[in-house]
Amino acid sequence: MTILHGFSGSVGNTPLIRLASFSAETDCEILGKAEFLNPGGSVKDRAARAIIDDAEQRGTLRPGGTVVEGTAGNTGIGLAHVCNARGYRCVIVMPDNQSPEKFQLIEALGAELRPVKAVPYSDPSHYQKVAARTAQEIPGAIWANQFDNTVNARTHFETTGPEIWAQTGGRIDAFVASSGTGGTLAGVSRFLKAKHPQIRTVLADPPGSSLYEYVRNGALKATGTGSITEGIGIGRITANFATAEVDAAVHVEDAESVRFVYRLLNEEGLFLGSTSGINVAAAVRVARELGPGHCIVTVLCDGGAKYLSRLFNRVWLEQKGLLQSAGLAAAPPINHLRNVLVA
Repeated sequence: MTILHGFSGSVGNTPLIRLASFSAETDCEILGKAEFLNPGGSVKDRAARAIIDDAEQRGTLRPGGTVVEGTAGNTGIGLAHVCNARGYRCVIVMPDNQSPEKFQLIEALGAELRPVKAVPYSDPSHYQKVAARTAQEIPGAIWANQFDNTVNARTHFETTGPEIWAQTGGRIDAFVASSGTGGTLAGVSRFLKAKHPQIRTVLADPPGSSLYEYVRNGALKATGTGSITEGIGIGRITANFATAEVDAAVHVEDAESVRFVYRLLNEEGLFLGSTSGINVAAAVRVARELGPGHCIVTVLCDGGAKYLSRLFNRVWLEQKGLLQSAGLAAAPPINHLRNVLVA
């Protein structure tokens, strides 16, 4: 029997799941790294643990100190868990356009939540910049800085990449992942390329992000105007992404991401968020480009429960024009629903 030590000891070593329906239709092995099974529910638990470990080792985070971060949600959730386990105060700055469930969960975990208006990165009121200033104002605080703290990419180089290599027995032809901070893509791509330079690493990018054009043409130029996905797609090159070794990029529209989210649920029994949808959609495209007999690994980033009011809400999907992509019938009119409930 293996005994794990607390929250931090439970992070990582997630299973690699064969996605049967997608594997069958491509004649490839489509494998998903089940990061939603981390104890805090997402791939971001790895960065959260590593950043706090590093700050403790360097002496910048002392007992009773404070951890401040700007996050779209999942890193904040991971940090709140680690802070609870180690006795730190946790302050989370979050843009107000994220799912309500993320706000509720962070508050339930005891973190101090500071919502701010969602604005472009160039604005001084951007959540990442507010987090940096907040950390400077609090005695004994550190700013986790997940976007430009390369401890993020390093932990994926040291853990996620080796896990994938071991789980596939080194038989992997491509790795596909979206990017927010760039930590997962950078760390895993560097590790796999070091093992075998011919492994293809591919960025999956949503509408509104500038990374698709950057990878293809070297120019930061947005493709589309915005996306329903949360925590991925960005308009700048972070310090983490700058270290990534990326061969190609795939642009995935929201309709396709939503279709794959619901296929994962209905065909694989996996209840996951939109980032998993975009990742699997891109992995299937890469499989078709490579042809039968190849092994493509992607990341199943987080579970679907944090998106119940949006991604799994018929009314919200209908408002976004995505109901058909989900394969769902229109929500009944409010009056009809009231009559059914009363009856």
